Amino acid sequence: MVGAHATMAIVGGGLAGAKAAETLRAEGFSGRVILLGEERDHPYERPPLSKGYLNGSSERAEVFVHDSAWYAAHDVELHLGQPVVAIDRATRELRLGGDGDVLGYDKLLLATGSAPRALDIPGVGLGGVHYLRRLADSERLRATLQTLGRENGTLVIVGAGWIGLEVAAAARGYGAEVTIVEPMSTPLQVALGPELGEFFARLHQDHGVKFHFGATVTEIEGRDGMVLAAHTSDGQEHPAHAVLIGVGAVPQTALAEASGLELATREEGGGIAVDAALRTSDPDVFAAGDVACAFNPLFGRRLRVEHWANALNGGPAAAKSMLGQEVVHDRVPYFFTDQYDLGMEYSGFVAPGGYERVVVRGDVGKREFLAFWQTAEGRVVAGMNVNVWDVTDPIQALVRSGAAIDPDRLGDPTVPLETLA
Repeated sequence: MVGAHATMAIVGGGLAGAKAAETLRAEGFSGRVILLGEERDHPYERPPLSKGYLNGSSERAEVFVHDSAWYAAHDVELHLGQPVVAIDRATRELRLGGDGDVLGYDKLLLATGSAPRALDIPGVGLGGVHYLRRLADSERLRATLQTLGRENGTLVIVGAGWIGLEVAAAARGYGAEVTIVEPMSTPLQVALGPELGEFFARLHQDHGVKFHFGATVTEIEGRDGMVLAAHTSDGQEHPAHAVLIGVGAVPQTALAEASGLELATREEGGGIAVDAALRTSDPDVFAAGDVACAFNPLFGRRLRVEHWANALNGGPAAAKSMLGQEVVHDRVPYFFTDQYDLGMEYSGFVAPGGYERVVVRGDVGKREFLAFWQTAEGRVVAGMNVNVWDVTDPIQALVRSGAAIDPDRLGDPTVPLETLA
């Protein structure tokens, strides 16, 4: 156990940082815990920002990791609206923005997350152009969608990834018209491949969403500071009253890079390079959440995972590692989505070109099925359940097993999943 007079500093006021602070106290650490957040809101979870809170099915208070009194009650020093601008690893000090205060640390966790990838085209500064990452973004977008629904307005979404599709579902729920512009031939093509990408295209088309595939947005036209239309690379014009840009996220590595910490390569997904114990190239500095590119022994490579479960589990794992405990963070990557009446969970990791076939069991037409990504050797590298519940554990067991599985048995709903691994 780290000494009682030690100081644990956590930079990043999101889910990973908050769960790390919680775990430090739960594990009996009695020293100083400092949590520094760039935003002025208490640490919150991000999935509701494009799901329940955005679509109006949940309230603002439900997004927070802890209630505001929790931090003082557990002697966690919470610094909100105070970005860290520099790390001095030689002296183990953090310099804060604004007043330039300096804080010392014995162990440091970087949980700085990621930021929306910016689109550099004319018109992105117009008043009706949105990105979605922070709670304030979701509040502003929610108000816009409500207005579009009342006035039969149109939202153009740039990018058919998870954020784009979840916002599309919320917008249709309010009654807004939606057009999605996507350079690939299906939604989610990089994440799921064309087979399941086409499934999600049909889901949204059945709910009135229009897709424009094979093109990019080259300009957002406006007048008097407001959006009028989005122009695409193939010369088409899409009338719009608002635009959401959802073209991916970039890990927030500036602090780590400036302090000389090792970064992961672009091929690995970028981010701060950490080992399976979430240690960086500095033994006193750790990283977790979206910003961390961690070696996962299960897959034999570094992975950077931008999903809720990685922050939920990575923060506690990093905290235990900071305390000197033996940690191997080798969880199967997991994420979920809710769109209209469809709920989906996905477990595993598929590199581009890393599968031979997709095996389906169940009824795709009824939107109640499982899908498995298999290699040529028959290994299951990922599995997805759509409107079928309580199967995450056996799906993850298949991924962990690395066993070659007969695709006919894998696709047979009469064969229990538990018997395959």
